[in-house]
Amino acid sequence: MKEILIVAGEVSGDIHGSRLVDELLKFDSSLKFFGIGGDRMRNSGVELLHHVKDVSFLGFTEVIKHIPFMKRIKKELQSEVENRNIEKIILIDYPGFNLSLAKNLFSAKRKIYYYISPQIWAWGKNRVNTIKKYIHKMLVVFKFEEEFYNEHNIKAEFVGHPLLESINDYQFESKEKFFEEFGFDKSKKLITIFPGSRKQEIEKILPISILTASKLKQNLDIQIAVAAVSNFSDSLYHQFDKEAKIIYNRNYELLKYSDAGIIKSGTSTLEAALFQLPFVVVYKTSRLSYLLGKSLIKIDSIALANIVSRKKVVKELIQHDASVEKISTELKKLLVDEKYRETLKRSFRELKNELGELGASRRAAELILK
Repeated sequence: MKEILIVAGEVSGDIHGSRLVDELLKFDSSLKFFGIGGDRMRNSGVELLHHVKDVSFLGFTEVIKHIPFMKRIKKELQSEVENRNIEKIILIDYPGFNLSLAKNLFSAKRKIYYYISPQIWAWGKNRVNTIKKYIHKMLVVFKFEEEFYNEHNIKAEFVGHPLLESINDYQFESKEKFFEEFGFDKSKKLITIFPGSRKQEIEKILPISILTASKLKQNLDIQIAVAAVSNFSDSLYHQFDKEAKIIYNRNYELLKYSDAGIIKSGTSTLEAALFQLPFVVVYKTSRLSYLLGKSLIKIDSIALANIVSRKKVVKELIQHDASVEKISTELKKLLVDEKYRETLKRSFRELKNELGELGASRRAAELILK
């Protein structure tokens, strides 16, 4: 029996990790997996030593506070890898932890694969040397990442983006049934807030977003939804349930049937673009995390949709710019300016071409098992 360590520290990594495990098992059903992940990876048969909700922290201050805890987890994984005589390791995104783990687990007899690259092209380019030294192969999901790594003499292969297959395989409920299920009014436009999947993100981004949408509701005939994740207690969301409908784990229907979105930077901006949903990016964090991040980030955009497009397609309102007035102005434009909406949608169609073809998980599995 062959065992593989797989580590994903966030909800998106759990989704991609479960798909990858499913594809690996199609090639070799005798494989066993253990590591860190979420409910989806567990459902795919991964033995979870820790759940993503225990290791997903936002901001430098939160990360610093949890350093002793994360060190203990690293030691535990190192011990398991040695005791189980593991030869293959798969790391998914989550760079602060995973690159440090790669250093700890590196051995001539082991191969370490990195699926979903850290965004070192945006910040932390000194991590290139760590990757060159400890990672056997990068399995990247954007074309420009393959170019970036090849320029630095690092083995990298573009496999396509797994979001394409996630959307393609999803069984959508019809708009009529979805609206009926959650009590939406078909005659009103729907604005959905996607505040992220980390507790600190939700606490920072959701209140200002709800306040903005609620004020807009006074002048426009709209209804509001919040895309919620079930990792956290209801109390995190339900202080807002008088202003909005709180909907758990139905992001794809919300992306497909909404008229506009307020979206946290990251993968969700890419998903929104693939669904042709006009949106504004809102991001807030602690003052210290913001100042440190600003000093480290080397690119002009933080939204993946803009980074992949290599131009500013959607409006980004970060920290102090994420005010009721500025969010409201952009949201109004997204709802009523048809020319502006069509320009955005045209850019989103171009963006899709940068993500390759369906089958990213299968191609990644093939490369790992070669």
